[in-house]
Order: sequence, then C-alpha cells, then structure tokens
Amino acid sequence: MSPILIRKATGKEEVFDSAKLVMSLVKAGASREQAEKVLLHIQSELIDGMTTADIYRHAFDVLRHSARPVALRYSMKRAILDLGPAGFPFEKFVAEIFRAEGYEALTDQMVQGHCVEHEMDVVAWKGKELVMIEAKFHNEPGIKSDLKVALYVKARFDDLRDREYEYGGKKRKITLFQLITNTKFTDHAIQYAECQGLSLIGWNYPRKGNLEQLIDEARLHPLTSLTTLSQKEKKALLDAGLVLCKHVRDHQYDLPNYGVEKARIKQILEEVDSLCG
Repeated sequence: MSPILIRKATGKEEVFDSAKLVMSLVKAGASREQAEKVLLHIQSELIDGMTTADIYRHAFDVLRHSARPVALRYSMKRAILDLGPAGFPFEKFVAEIFRAEGYEALTDQMVQGHCVEHEMDVVAWKGKELVMIEAKFHNEPGIKSDLKVALYVKARFDDLRDREYEYGGKKRKITLFQLITNTKFTDHAIQYAECQGLSLIGWNYPRKGNLEQLIDEARLHPLTSLTTLSQKEKKALLDAGLVLCKHVRDHQYDLPNYGVEKARIKQILEEVDSLCG
C-alpha cells in the first residue's frame, strides 16, 4: 500500500503516521486497545489529501461514543481554538491558569510605561511577584506567533520595566513578562526570546510547563470541550464571561438563563464531572 499524504493546517503535506496518532491518543488517556480501535477506523477512511482536521473529527467521534473523558482530553487544543474568534475569552482563560497557581489576576489592564500607556491582557500577582502577560490568541491551528510578535512584546516590556505598579494594595515592580499563545511559536521567535530573556508559553513550548501541561495539571478545561452543550449555548456562556467547565458547574442554576433546557442540565453536569472532577 502506497503512503497516504495528509494536509496539515499550514497547507503542508506529510505522510500519515499511524504511530503518531496512537501516541496522541494514549497521551490523552486512551488505552492501547482504544487507540488501536480509533486507528483502524481512521485507516478505513484514509484518502490522499485528507486534512489533519478530518482525522481529528473521525478520532473524536469514535472516542466520544466509547470513551468520552478521553475524547474530551483529546479535543483540548481544538476546544481552546473554539474560544474565539475574539481573544477575550482566552485572556480570561489565561487569568484562570494563574489563579489556579495561587495568584490574583485581572484582565484588560491599562498600565503606564516610561513613554506611553499600554493595555495588558492579564496582570497577575502573588507575594513579591508581579507578572504581566500578553495573551496572543489564534483561532486556526496552523498560525504561529512569529518573530514580529516577540519583538513587539519585548518592546512593550522595555517601556514598562523598572516602574512600580500598585496591585494587591502595594506597589510592585514587574518580576516576569510573558507572551502566552494557544498555538506554537516560530523557531526565530523562540531563538530571539531565549536570547533576550523573554518568557514564552505555547501549546508545546517549553518542554516543561507548556500550555497543554498547565491546563491538564490544573484541570482547567474550557467549557468548549463539552459535547453536551450546543455551539449556541457555548457562545452564550462565553459572552457572559464563563470560560471553564467548572464555571458551568458553579453556575448550574443559571444555565436556563443561557438557553439550556432544564432536562439536559443533569447530563451536562455529568460530563463536567467526568472531565474536571
């Protein structure tokens, strides 16, 4: 059988790698048997030119019916993309990551630099630490944050550094400036950031402490992961400022106000519990 070429989100073609698919499924919590079952299904559907998005949808559909918690974890990257198209829910999501680490955090902050005022997506503080974050959201998986983005963020940091800012009732200096994205960085962006001491967090960068790991360790799964909510319901919840699965549980009595039928709430909460405990 000749190799099957699949098309990535970037448009680039590569040979379908069955081992890579199995590894991603096992990483999401699937057993070897479950992963092999998905692989058999995918292989029966494979054709030249199939996209990685097509493969994801097929894999997710099989898992959704046989191992829903695994399906939800497997769909994490896609669920983050579904926070868009505006970046505001992603900023709130990043703030929740810091809160899970014991920080206080605010979004959409105006802070004065040496030369001009800057709008910071997230500001977080704890103890003597003050972290300012540029949250770069992309709603397509193939888009990367490049060198221009890293240069822009570093320039903002240079204008803001060495000044004092009042958060948590006292004045603090910035101890960390971060660029966080939901996709990947280009090699040049990483090279520049490492040279300049700019902290980057992306989907799979750095090797330890990347966005995927932070989400999984803190069990901060976005509500867009849930298969029991319709797209319309997800949008209504996001527009109301709710971004996490646990927010759905915390606001379960308000769900009818967002268009969710009362008869379906129990099923939704069961899925929330299976995902984030």
